[in-house]
Amino acid sequence: MNKYFFLLLLASTYFSFAQSVDKQWVIEHYTKKEYQIKMRDGIKLFTTVYAPKNNSEKHPILLMRTPYSCAPYGENEFSTRLYKTHWSKYLLEGYIMVIQDVRGRWMSEGTFMDVRPFNFNKKTKQDIDEASDTYDAVDWLVKNVPNNNGNVGVFGISYPGFYATMAAVSAHPAIKAVSPQAPVTDWFMGDDFHHNGAFMFGDAFAFYSNFGQPRPKPTTLEPKEFEFYTKDRYKYFLEAGAIKNLTKKLGDSIQFWNEIMQHPNYDEWWKARNARVACKNIKPAVLVVGGLFDAEDCFGAWRTYEAIEKQSPQTNNKIVMGPWFHGAWTRSEGSYLGNVRFESKTSLYYQDSIELPFFNYYLKGKNQINHLAEATIFFTGENKWKNMSEWPPKNMRPTPIYFKENGSLTFDKPITANAFTSYVSDPAMPVPYTEDVLDHRTREYMTDDQRFASRRPDVITFKTDVLKEDITLAGTVIADLKVAISTTDADFVVKLIDVFPDGFTYDSTIIGDGKGYIMDAYEMLVRAEIMRGRFRNSFEKPEAFIPNEVTTVKYELPDVAHTFKKGHRIMIQVQSSWFPLADRNPQQFIDIYHCDDKDFIKAEIKLYHDANNASSIVLPIINLK
Repeated sequence: MNKYFFLLLLASTYFSFAQSVDKQWVIEHYTKKEYQIKMRDGIKLFTTVYAPKNNSEKHPILLMRTPYSCAPYGENEFSTRLYKTHWSKYLLEGYIMVIQDVRGRWMSEGTFMDVRPFNFNKKTKQDIDEASDTYDAVDWLVKNVPNNNGNVGVFGISYPGFYATMAAVSAHPAIKAVSPQAPVTDWFMGDDFHHNGAFMFGDAFAFYSNFGQPRPKPTTLEPKEFEFYTKDRYKYFLEAGAIKNLTKKLGDSIQFWNEIMQHPNYDEWWKARNARVACKNIKPAVLVVGGLFDAEDCFGAWRTYEAIEKQSPQTNNKIVMGPWFHGAWTRSEGSYLGNVRFESKTSLYYQDSIELPFFNYYLKGKNQINHLAEATIFFTGENKWKNMSEWPPKNMRPTPIYFKENGSLTFDKPITANAFTSYVSDPAMPVPYTEDVLDHRTREYMTDDQRFASRRPDVITFKTDVLKEDITLAGTVIADLKVAISTTDADFVVKLIDVFPDGFTYDSTIIGDGKGYIMDAYEMLVRAEIMRGRFRNSFEKPEAFIPNEVTTVKYELPDVAHTFKKGHRIMIQVQSSWFPLADRNPQQFIDIYHCDDKDFIKAEIKLYHDANNASSIVLPIINLK
């Protein structure tokens, strides 16, 4: 290549990325076609294909399968996501962008099934699952869409992330790269609608009252929104009372809600809907993406990556975790969340330096990802990206930090006898997850100030002295509680909190939201998780507590990547309700989904912290020096 030609090529490349992609640009450079693609069992799935008008070269295909509609419908109507999101970067690269309504949703035929189980025994054309639907769709696309280069990538966020996982296990040879992003993975253990068996009913009710409405035939019409009589969700759900009252409000037509009501434990029905069981023998490269502060599917990103590492070790499998809310890496600049600032536009870095080069390498042959590490993780607190050769890091040391009398928290095991801190959990006055009155569940609560909770008598708080050096966590946090309760069941919520120094303010030059919130002694939520006590020994076979008998409740909190800076403090809060994120536990060993309002009773909770019963939080500490 002579120097003159090289400079022309360089200028052309720069000009292509300097172009501004708007609706008019898309209309001028792309065509839109709509197809009904037949699956192996005869069902047709509605599929939208946006293809470059430039036919001088062949183009890769990037597919998203979704239950949320590939609207707008009509070949003259172009989706705003093409020019209002980072998808515009793929258009400038000449990708064929494909969106498909999954089986039974919107304009696709067939019957929809939530998190349809992977079918390990597909023997006939009637044996289908989301992996086979992906295989059939991709097979049709590479054979029928003009000027494609035979390479297909699949990506998606949240529910589309689940379908991306199913694409990874579909085994179609044209699929070269897959990116499950905040993927729905296990709706009993940690994503969206249950955490450790506790029903995250606020999200479930808001979602299924709309999404769960039956769709007997293909349609472009949106379902009718459920009407809440008050904008105060805490008030609404508290006044609604027991879960069975909410079931009545929904009626008989919301199938998946009603199925949840019949499966309170981690039985075979739930296990079949755990996407991790299918993560074996994966051929394409995988880039798992998630947010450290994702209120919906933080669990799914960490655990999908982990499952692929364990069950498909030959797969080229990477993970990226940024300081993001759900999907923030595509729809925000990622420089802050709520009141907490991250000092750089983390989403733009991810889009330009990780995701686009990943797909360009595997689908276009562009060698742009030599730098892509096994784990690209943003560490909050110090606010830096770190490229790591593995996750969790080898030098991570699980280190218990112990509760002690007078609300202290130290790395030294207690030596006193028969010491405990107690509180009364009253279902009539559950601990809110935020101090604000809201008409929706916020995404910002994942970094919210916890001072409001510290002031409640039913939240017990422990904190360290001021740290004399940085402490960095990288991995899974484990709560190891020694408790005694006065009833036969209770929930436990553990919150890991970064207490900022007295007098702290952000430098005015640091990127943020500019609201000027008082950060002096701010109590930043770093990670929190709930555990339904009855599942402390088994999620399959719940057990009642023996009243007033000391019992171990041990469970995992999703992974963290955070540095507690010198001059800060580490704080742990423990409580027994988290409303209305999670439903209220009646604090009796009864069927929570069908119990009555009268069944909710108070419970005294004792958290022991003595020599024989030393409650602790196991922190995944690493040395980054």
